[in-house]
Amino acid sequence: MKKSVSLDSEEIILMYRKMLTIRHFEERVAELYTEGLIPGVAHLYIGEEAVAVGVCKALSESDYVLSTHRGHGHSIAKGMELGKLMSELFGKVAGCCKGIGGSMHSTDPERGILFSTAIVGGGIPIAVGVGLSIKMRGAKEVAACFFGDGAVNIGSFHESLNLASLWKLPVVFVCENNLYAISVSVKKSTSAKNIADRAVAYDIPGIIVDGNDVIAVYDAASKAIDRARRGEGPTLIECRTYRWLGHHIRDPGTAYRTKEEIEEWKRRCPIKRLQAVIGEKGLLTEKEMDQIEREVREEVEAAVEMAKGSDYPSPESLKKLVFSATNPGSDP
Repeated sequence: MKKSVSLDSEEIILMYRKMLTIRHFEERVAELYTEGLIPGVAHLYIGEEAVAVGVCKALSESDYVLSTHRGHGHSIAKGMELGKLMSELFGKVAGCCKGIGGSMHSTDPERGILFSTAIVGGGIPIAVGVGLSIKMRGAKEVAACFFGDGAVNIGSFHESLNLASLWKLPVVFVCENNLYAISVSVKKSTSAKNIADRAVAYDIPGIIVDGNDVIAVYDAASKAIDRARRGEGPTLIECRTYRWLGHHIRDPGTAYRTKEEIEEWKRRCPIKRLQAVIGEKGLLTEKEMDQIEREVREEVEAAVEMAKGSDYPSPESLKKLVFSATNPGSDP
């Protein structure tokens, strides 16, 4: 891991704090789920923190993010308030979607988090629409679209990259290749050795990056975002990473992966790798790193308390927040 010339010490420390926040937030979600306080199914981001933080650090506040069912990390990295996110997971009205979206639909347009979808690859064509909107408005924003390795084998992935390239849209496609689509190894599902190689078919850059190296991710994303902002079109970035846990919180993740593989990837922990860089550069003392971790834990716990103290949405609220347009003349 090399220090980027475009990152000063404060920015590296901020990325470290963000990664810690995602890790502790997700660990707390796992605990709360087992206590029966979080409904539904949560897909945790533990082990992949460097991808979200590296990409979102390269984005500006006015840029956009299209996320996935494993979207807590993206939301936190883009700046969503922890209390709003945790409340949404609890199904409470203080949540970012008023408690009716849940874990897989964290959305906060004010922060540029336009949409999170539970449908595999569902955000990819939407990102193309966002990119077209940006271009038609003559704006300088960029849309970053996250998806997993399982999404690269669906039709909309190919259709979207083709259109984005043809129209030179300001979209950065970020594949979080964590090696498994639920339980299916990428080696058994994808013919291309490298997912990034598929960019050749659409005449756009395809980049492979160590997804557990936050600074390497930041550098790759920065170049892709700058290219998009200059009007030169999209880039496909393949971030090779690994989810430590199962596909979702009920999946132990051990039936299709060996213990040796899991432990090997844990030794590549993105947070510990950044800690090593911080220590080598003398950016923080061990005591200061411990203090940041305590502060992060307190922030996460404050979010939990906010969620616990919020109300559940009333049945009547559904009439205001969800409606059908079958009768255009009726009030929503």
